[in-house]
Amino acid sequence: MITAIVFVHAEVARIPDVATQIAGLEGVSEVYSVTGEIDLIALIRVRSIDQVSEVVTERLNRVPGVVDTVTHIAFRAYSSHDLEAAFSLGAE
Repeated sequence: MITAIVFVHAEVARIPDVATQIAGLEGVSEVYSVTGEIDLIALIRVRSIDQVSEVVTERLNRVPGVVDTVTHIAFRAYSSHDLEAAFSLGAE
């Protein structure tokens, strides 16, 4: 499974609608409205890099109101479960 994190700049007046439309795209697992330099963060979970490309370039970037995107590919996940297991090594 490949996870991509997409930073989305959207037209300010359309942020809620853009977020809803992105959340409904196949391959998008979550969308967050955030503060700071970007407006939304979309998490994409698919089986291949080609599918990441398809979701971002052929679907997400074509949502009306999307101004710009920056995509990051995750290569390792560190969940709280993983961290708890790491810190409990040797504990009884």
